Amino acid sequence: MSKWLVIDAAALGATQFSSFARDMPCLSKLANSGFCGAVTPPFPAVTCTSQATFTTGAAPAAHGIVSNGFFFRDIGRVSFWEQSSSLVGGEKIWQRLRRRDAFAKTAMLFWQNSIASENDVIVTPQPIHKHNGGMFQSCWSRPGGWYDELARRLGPFKLQWYWGPLTNIAGSRWIARATLETLREFSPSLALTYLPHLDYGQQKWGPNDPRVVDDFRALDGVLAELCDQSAALGYEICLFGDYAIRPVVRAANPNIALRDAELLGVRMVNGLEYLDVWNSRAFAVVDHQVAHVYLPRGEDARAAAIDALHELRGLARVLDSREFGPFGIDHPRSGQLILLAEDDCWFAYPWWTDPRRAPDFATHIDIHNKPGYDPLEMCFEWLRLRVSQDTSRVRGSHGLPPQSPADDGLLVLSRPLPNIADRISLADVGDALINDIAQ
Repeated sequence: MSKWLVIDAAALGATQFSSFARDMPCLSKLANSGFCGAVTPPFPAVTCTSQATFTTGAAPAAHGIVSNGFFFRDIGRVSFWEQSSSLVGGEKIWQRLRRRDAFAKTAMLFWQNSIASENDVIVTPQPIHKHNGGMFQSCWSRPGGWYDELARRLGPFKLQWYWGPLTNIAGSRWIARATLETLREFSPSLALTYLPHLDYGQQKWGPNDPRVVDDFRALDGVLAELCDQSAALGYEICLFGDYAIRPVVRAANPNIALRDAELLGVRMVNGLEYLDVWNSRAFAVVDHQVAHVYLPRGEDARAAAIDALHELRGLARVLDSREFGPFGIDHPRSGQLILLAEDDCWFAYPWWTDPRRAPDFATHIDIHNKPGYDPLEMCFEWLRLRVSQDTSRVRGSHGLPPQSPADDGLLVLSRPLPNIADRISLADVGDALINDIAQ
């Protein structure tokens, strides 16, 4: 019986790999000796959607992860980076595997929607936020003491490696070594792990900037340790890049356009402006190059919202809910409208124009309170000790529907598998692994 280690290498594009192959000797060797192809990402091409698509083999219309964050209509709150597996609809890859082999063990490390899943082993960041500010850094794990044991063996995992201005290869290296410890300790038939390193520099500098070469080299060093040692433990390797990064040069602010049209409501609290979803007729939840527009007070705001956004520079297209079907995103969690940015543009979340009235979280790293993804959290102004508000510092983004092979992620297998073509949908990869494990 085969055992497979699945590695999600964020932002590793197939076309891009061909340009950096000389700088990634480990991955190049694996690709040359096994299989190398491309995967088409789902829409939107973002982390949570891609991972849910891989684990379910379905589109967002079925599994419901329509973005990295969305508006929970029943509680009136926008939330990003939720971790519960119960948010993901449909049968998961570990469930499908156990239908074929009831005794198969599975592990999941640092994939987003993992908590509450039926995996035998889980490790995922989950700090404890202190009541007076700050936090205790920690990870949640199953078995309950497994993270504590990993911290004893490897040292604690530090969140500043994983997100923010101090992100570096140490985060991916720790995850890779924790993965190896998990393989040795539990010997799962299927293990899923996530290496985020390539995402950071490409968003800050752009995918074509010379500085990202160092990131590809650093990731390859981590892959050399992970692939060599997991192979010695009897594991085959499936590595995929979940999307490719596009170069961008500007940002668009759909929430400012909606506010100017008196559709978006704000609360003034202590002189600062906060989004008021219940007094808004329309607001946008932005995520890289895609935004969901929600109409919390009824459909009568639809036409007004479309008119307000019509002149927004950087906006390529407004999708009405009647157009969602072909994009695979017709799900109740989606907004009534979905915005697509132009190729060289990304969407920023602010609704204010006076920086003195920006909400308190605007200049801080706060991934849960911001009602939109904020890549500027990687861009810190150290002299002012604050997150930059200069949108021109973001030079790479993603999320749009794939339009050409340049948008494909990379797929590398340590050996070829039936039904894996040179270009395959990310949704179809998991079943090929299951067939190999359970045969």
